[in-house]
Amino acid sequence: MTDLAQVFADLVRYETRLYNVLGDRLRAEHGITTSQYEFLRLIGSRDDYRVNDLAHEVAVAVGAISKGVDRLEAAGWVSRRPNPANRRSSLLALTEAGRRLLDEATPTFEAGLRTWLADPLTGPGLDRLAETLGVLRKTVQDARAGTPTG
Repeated sequence: MTDLAQVFADLVRYETRLYNVLGDRLRAEHGITTSQYEFLRLIGSRDDYRVNDLAHEVAVAVGAISKGVDRLEAAGWVSRRPNPANRRSSLLALTEAGRRLLDEATPTFEAGLRTWLADPLTGPGLDRLAETLGVLRKTVQDARAGTPTG
């Protein structure tokens, strides 16, 4: 019988170590953290991203996300513009410097993913993992489980 506690431990420890090793490379080569890279990647993927959208996507409290976006804005990588549909929120966009940083950091991020995620698995193993993680993520999202408040 599968030891679910061990599966949980392996999943969490792997995610933590992967996040850290990617962060070490991004920091050394581009001066950014893994979370900053992820924020830039997500903001750069849409024209109408809001802080609330980012918080929902990464399942982190809005206040923490807002502070992270403030730091990206202070660094000159992200700008905010008024949201014409809701004056209480802003729309986020990458600046030229932010787009350039994202473009420069993406090969580093992807190389780390190949080294620590794709290479240890066979093609079918990676496909199964991707499908399984998609099912698990959808299950908790559909149940609105693990969503931070505040």
